[in-house]
Amino acid sequence: MINSPQAGTEPYRDNTLGIEARVDDLLGRLTLREKIGQLNQRPLGWQLWQRRGPEVTLTETLDAELDRFGGLGAIYGLLRADAWSGRDWTTGADPALSAEITAMVQEQVVASSRLGIPALIVEEAPHGHQALGGTLLPTNLGSAATWRPDLLAEAFAHVGRELRARGAHIALASGLDLLRDPRWGRSEECFGEDPLLASRFTAAQVRGLRSEPGIGVVLKHFAGQGAAVGGRNGAGAPIGPRELDELHLPAVRAGIDAGAVGVMAAYNEIDGIPCVANEWLLTGLLRDQWGFGGIVMADLGAIDQLGRTTSSAVETAAVALRAGVDLSLCDEAYLSLEEAVGAGLIDEALIDRACMRVLRVKIELGLLDPPAPLPVFPTPRSADDLVAATPVLLINDDRLLPLGAPGRIAVIGPNADDRDCLLGDYVPPLPDGAGTTVLAGLRDRIGAGRIRHEAGSRLTEPLPGGLDCAVAAAEDSDLVIMVLGGSSVRHYADAFADNGAAELTGAVAATGGEGVDVAEVALPAAQQQLVEAVAATGTPIISVMIAGRPLGLQGVVDHSRALLWAGYPGPDGGRLVAELIMGDREPVGRLPVSLPRTSASLPVAYNERLGASRRYADSESSALFRFGSGLGYTTWSLGVPRNTGGPDLAGAVVSADLTNHSGREGRQIVQLYGRSRTPGLLPRRAVLLGFTAVALAAGATAEVDLRIDPYAIAALGLDAPSTGSAPAPTVVLWPSLDGPGEPPESAITMQG
Repeated sequence: MINSPQAGTEPYRDNTLGIEARVDDLLGRLTLREKIGQLNQRPLGWQLWQRRGPEVTLTETLDAELDRFGGLGAIYGLLRADAWSGRDWTTGADPALSAEITAMVQEQVVASSRLGIPALIVEEAPHGHQALGGTLLPTNLGSAATWRPDLLAEAFAHVGRELRARGAHIALASGLDLLRDPRWGRSEECFGEDPLLASRFTAAQVRGLRSEPGIGVVLKHFAGQGAAVGGRNGAGAPIGPRELDELHLPAVRAGIDAGAVGVMAAYNEIDGIPCVANEWLLTGLLRDQWGFGGIVMADLGAIDQLGRTTSSAVETAAVALRAGVDLSLCDEAYLSLEEAVGAGLIDEALIDRACMRVLRVKIELGLLDPPAPLPVFPTPRSADDLVAATPVLLINDDRLLPLGAPGRIAVIGPNADDRDCLLGDYVPPLPDGAGTTVLAGLRDRIGAGRIRHEAGSRLTEPLPGGLDCAVAAAEDSDLVIMVLGGSSVRHYADAFADNGAAELTGAVAATGGEGVDVAEVALPAAQQQLVEAVAATGTPIISVMIAGRPLGLQGVVDHSRALLWAGYPGPDGGRLVAELIMGDREPVGRLPVSLPRTSASLPVAYNERLGASRRYADSESSALFRFGSGLGYTTWSLGVPRNTGGPDLAGAVVSADLTNHSGREGRQIVQLYGRSRTPGLLPRRAVLLGFTAVALAAGATAEVDLRIDPYAIAALGLDAPSTGSAPAPTVVLWPSLDGPGEPPESAITMQG
């Protein structure tokens, strides 16, 4: 237990007082040096301790850092385990050791602080805590394919309990980036290409994590990082203020409204101004307009990157602090803040402003209250409903799926028997025996005697003899299941950049993840050759795509009788994919992003603006599969829509009768789209305005009511100034079961 003063001995420790009174009291007792210590988050947490067998000791690194300021604001990645940290099941913090390690580190932090102020323990949790033995969920792109934010909130509530049981306080959660260019390696971290989908899932993520007392959420990345030019990680976002407001800010508002305690300022720049130096973004918008009182944390090393724009570390620190960055992340520049004050580059009031925000979060999360016992690490919880809802059925010719009597099956492809390809980036190593590959899931479900397996190729390179073996297996089988796609696996021998992104100076096994941006999104040539060779046998093909980015799949579509897009479903994904193929579960996923044909056809997002022809002379430019599409094993119809609400957009309720025409119970995603007509503004082709999941028994009909979500309104662009006597904006509304398409004749027109 941390040896700190008990509540009531000082006003700042009296939890019967208001938070602001406690913050003011504590701030008034701190020296300038101590305040600056609260603005620093360093060094990398796993460097502060070492493990030999069951014994854990602290390193001298922590002492040196604490001596500098007499305390620290936060510590990042204390329990992180992955190839970059070098921590594994031998050297890392498993659930049994985690709480002991955080307590040891925290006791030292408190002992070094004159006023006994603990540090925030900050951990990566983009799709589960990046530590040994925790729950690992599908990556965001896969989770968004469920169109079920409620399932994600439930899963993240369990992740929050795991984090708190280990002694952590802050979960770094992805969700603010929109997938506008699938060449970006971090596509898997996005909740798709649509602002409403991202808003709903970001809010669900925050609500789930914050349901555990003592856990706060910092959302990343703020702002516009998904719009990086060319899909290059950290590159500039060539967007204007309207594009930023309509597409990239709604998820930020939703996450803050749901209770996020902070946002992470991104690496990218907007119109030439890096986010960590953007005073309009971090102060004018976030603070002055939105009234946000939480913290702004810089992305790892992002402040130091400002050195490209300044003449010294002192000036760099001053620029970031003035802009509104409260908490660094392993930067050197914020060590110079006292010197910046002394040189007159910043006023101490700016130090106070940032320090107050950090202290407010610490008090809000209970760090200055009497220490309470940590909860027991919870029993692992199944996330089967979430995982099973991530795959999207895109082709099912002649109702090949679900399989009946399958006969002899050849399971072919580089991802068929690869557990790690299911996981995505930002994951810890799994324990031995955990997880199920697609091949193992099929063997368990169908029987190993019916299945022959051949890899056929590697992800990006041919496999010696692989094509011949795959062809022989296909010729000897009644059906082929090809498991293709990509992987964001990180190996312990890989090279890493200073921020943990993949370093591309050597060979990189991964085809996705942070730092692995690509020029071409088409399926790698080695896999395409494998598909064509197997297809030439004439054996029917079911294709399963495991990938963290939208891939160009035209060559796969041409040869597949059925196609299942599964994202990165997580360690149990192989078992759930097998159950879907066999019909034990209904495929209910819908695409959260448009799938392109090739990189040459980008962009293909459904909500681009109406404009010039989308055609090329040498290539089809439309999406291969559009946003919101997907098939099931049930057949549905949606009746003529009607407005059962108010006469204008604010009170509109679009209702329609939904019917399940099948002989089995099913679940459907009903989507509401709109297109505006605002004088002087080019509208978007369509805007997702609402959606709901509906379960119906066989043959049943129910009325479905769709209301316009407030986080979707911005994308309609109704605030464009009109001139003279121009008519008021109008909006056309229509429900759909398979993506936006064009407004039908039955669409409803409303005043905007």
